[in-house]
Amino acid sequence: MNFEAVLLLSFGGPEGPEQVRPFLENVTRGRNVPPERLDLVAEHYLHFGGVSPINRINRALIIQLRAELADRGLDLPVYFGNRNWEPYAEEAVAAMRDNGIRRAAVFTTSAWSGYSSCTQYVEDIARARRATGPDAPELVKLRPYFDHPLFVEMFAEAIAAAAGTVPGDARLVFTAHSVPVAADRRFGPKLYSRQVAYATRLVAAAAGYADYDLVWQSRSGPPQVPWLEPDVADHLRTLAASGTKAVIVCPIGFVSDHIEVVWDLDHELRSQAQAAGIAFARAATPNADRRFAQLAVDLVDELRLGRAPDRASGPDPVPGCLASINGAPCRPPHCVAQENG
Repeated sequence: MNFEAVLLLSFGGPEGPEQVRPFLENVTRGRNVPPERLDLVAEHYLHFGGVSPINRINRALIIQLRAELADRGLDLPVYFGNRNWEPYAEEAVAAMRDNGIRRAAVFTTSAWSGYSSCTQYVEDIARARRATGPDAPELVKLRPYFDHPLFVEMFAEAIAAAAGTVPGDARLVFTAHSVPVAADRRFGPKLYSRQVAYATRLVAAAAGYADYDLVWQSRSGPPQVPWLEPDVADHLRTLAASGTKAVIVCPIGFVSDHIEVVWDLDHELRSQAQAAGIAFARAATPNADRRFAQLAVDLVDELRLGRAPDRASGPDPVPGCLASINGAPCRPPHCVAQENG
């Protein structure tokens, strides 16, 4: 399968105080979120001057992607589009059309299957193509990459670096974004949470940890709606009560420093740990690590060259849809009656 460009497709984030509320309204459109809830979340962004780190990180990643493509002899331009803020996916796809691009590979800043982490990006792609019109390029979303060897390597090294800043008996705690339990079951039996658990086992083994915890963070919505648990803050209280004196928190669910990382973990959870007398270290996310760009181009090459997916050796079966197992383009609704495992 030949490609003429690469699209980095991401979530988006504000880059100034005046953009915070419009951005949050984009994110929550159609979900009947109370205005007071938006005001509360807005304060998280305003704590950092109204700027999310995600766009800056993605621009740095694009530089790495261009360099990696060039190193492999691939003359593919890289475009940048977001779901919820500028530059929007629609703008990127229109620019591709205007530049004569006929087919592009789409690399998303989410490693997982499931609705919000995979299928919603496919919906973004479809919406952008509709907005662009009949001459819109074909856009092929690359597979989930939660078990790619470089994904595992980057997080394992980040844990090792964080471990060097706290006592040696620190408890390793992995965390990922919580979702409603019903959403986790939408495309198969707990597909998202099983993939997170699978990747956690791979990373923990690579980092040399036989014992660790997996928890969830950043839940929202009505309290009567069940979400994946335990929550990371609740778990920290449990660790404190058991006498734990140090923790290493690895945000394995995030490939870059979203506001949920820099606020929920670096600010709120760190403050909670300090108040409990627990030494706290947070493992870095991949961000714009050159290996993350290498991972992305590996996924392009899997389709371009017809290569078998590059996967870290781990327990079988790999939890994923048939497309992600075999390296075929993802074309949700997937993961229904096709899951290998």
